[in-house]
Amino acid sequence: MWKVRLLALLMTALALPATAQSPADLKPTPPAQVPAASEAPASAPAPASTLTKADVDTWLDGYMPYALQTGDIAGAVVVVVKDGQVLTQRGFGYADVKEKKPVDPAGTLFRPGSISKLFTWTAVMQQVQAGKLDLDRDVNDYLDYKIPPAFGKPITLRHIMTHTPGFEETAKYLLLNDPKLAKPLGEAMKRWVPTRIYAPGQIPAYSNYGASMAGYIVERVSGEPFAQYIQNHIFTPLGMQHSTFVQPLPANLAGGMSKGYEQASKDPQPFEIIDMSPAGALSATGADMAQFMIAHLAHGGPLLDKATAEQMYANANTPYPGLPSMGLGFYHEDRNGHRVVGHGGDTDVFHSDLHLFIDDGVGLYMSFNSAGREAAAHVLREHVFVDFTDRYFPQPKPELPTAPTAKEHAQVMAGHYVSSRGSETNFMRLFSLLGEAQIVANDDDTITVSALLDAARVPKRWREIGPWLWQDAEGKERLAAVVKDGKVVMFSIGAYAPIIEFVPAPGSLNAGWITPVMAVALGVLALTALSWPVVALVRRRYRYNPGITGRPLVLHRATRAAAWLVLVFVLGWGIMLSVINHGVDALDGRLDIWMRLMQLVLLATIAGTVAALWNAYDIATRGGRRPWATAWAVLVALSLVFFVWAAINVKLLTASLNF
Repeated sequence: MWKVRLLALLMTALALPATAQSPADLKPTPPAQVPAASEAPASAPAPASTLTKADVDTWLDGYMPYALQTGDIAGAVVVVVKDGQVLTQRGFGYADVKEKKPVDPAGTLFRPGSISKLFTWTAVMQQVQAGKLDLDRDVNDYLDYKIPPAFGKPITLRHIMTHTPGFEETAKYLLLNDPKLAKPLGEAMKRWVPTRIYAPGQIPAYSNYGASMAGYIVERVSGEPFAQYIQNHIFTPLGMQHSTFVQPLPANLAGGMSKGYEQASKDPQPFEIIDMSPAGALSATGADMAQFMIAHLAHGGPLLDKATAEQMYANANTPYPGLPSMGLGFYHEDRNGHRVVGHGGDTDVFHSDLHLFIDDGVGLYMSFNSAGREAAAHVLREHVFVDFTDRYFPQPKPELPTAPTAKEHAQVMAGHYVSSRGSETNFMRLFSLLGEAQIVANDDDTITVSALLDAARVPKRWREIGPWLWQDAEGKERLAAVVKDGKVVMFSIGAYAPIIEFVPAPGSLNAGWITPVMAVALGVLALTALSWPVVALVRRRYRYNPGITGRPLVLHRATRAAAWLVLVFVLGWGIMLSVINHGVDALDGRLDIWMRLMQLVLLATIAGTVAALWNAYDIATRGGRRPWATAWAVLVALSLVFFVWAAINVKLLTASLNF
């Protein structure tokens, strides 16, 4: 469910921390009696505040109402647990704006999105503990369908729990508004298997399909439907009476469900159906989520024995020295010298975070029922975590010297990169191109990453503090790269390092040259298309006959028609992207006919491109035409060739409509 609002950003930019693009005015200024730790100089943090109910409540009261109002967020729930007890659980704003129904942390259900995966991973480990599952066994041994072989290595549950199975991204049927379109878990898994684009265990690439597969395996080995298994083995033991994976909600819980909003000032959205439920279908109150946090802070509590639980929190995959690692299902968000594990979660309208200070016995959970203005909820939840940590667990920012290799390594890093969480076999490959990150080596030996902006929307500067390790020049966030034989293999930042990487863009996806060439090609084709009727009208007005007949006339018209088809194709895809941007539920199959129509347009364009090449050859060899006319005919033909190549390259023409 990660960052599903706009697929281009889902592939790339929104894979990065939201604070990188935070509005400067979103973060509230706490009242004078509650000084924020972040206001102190970076090298000398304010003394730690005492983590008590009174202090947290006062801090939240000075923080949340202003932030919700400024960000146009309808409501939120925030829960803090400590030493096996609920320290505070607070509701802010409205669960229903029209009815002015306040958020009740004990009675209002929110959708935690991908935090649902923590329940799935816990269920997997229960079955490991019971001896029914082996983390290092081929998952095909547990399935009633087959994952095709690739790379000479099978996928295991360990790969899935560390987001390294190597699947390409999937989005179709990810989120639905019509319950009739939902399938039982087994059927949903068998619709199609995503293509394996990385060798297992090599490149972290967050996978909803992988998590859902893990849930299906639990269902198969336990003999219980997934939702019922979670009810019997997690919710009931923890007393989570207001939580469910059932969709739509059962009658006894439906009345407590918060509305979900794009923005508080807009109408609510329908209840979201997560077709692959283990990846993100949970509905739960803040009070229930507190019980789940308490269980894991007790190293499994009644759910797991301590040794099994510790496997989930221990480092299972560390892509970069100096950056957080991946546990089994939990990703590390270590901050200020404290071990923190957690997970984030997003549906289209609900946005949540869960953080466990595993060695301190402290848990923080928050969920927002609106995306808010300019993705305000993403920004706010990151600020809450950072400021909570800096307030109650402060640590000076280390003043580390610039590495002597800064200039050399900055030059190596410069270039274009695409997210590892992408697709290679369907139209979502387009979004890898649209959302590329560019690294620039600066004159002061720092680097900037185009997608990582500060509050003023200026690219942050990153200073190398160790071999292939950079730190935000104005903060604590870190960036690291894996380099082999002098070439960058991948890079990532902060807590996103365990699950999403950026890899060098191949030449076929490098926006550095594709974007300007495409701009020229579209300009040429637009002029060609739009000038056709204008020239025809002028010729008719002045009764001018250019004398073109027969084959040359057919080729001339076919070339102009191809130029018009390009404009139709671009407009058609623009409309589709606009529909998708309005709601990812549009990827429920309703656009299949439109996609097929656009593919027919592209096929016709290919035929027109052949005619354009023939036309250019004919003009160049026939003679009698002005040089500029010959040059333009060649330019039009080359523009069509490039456009067709680009469209095929990003998989806008495929036999399958699965994505």
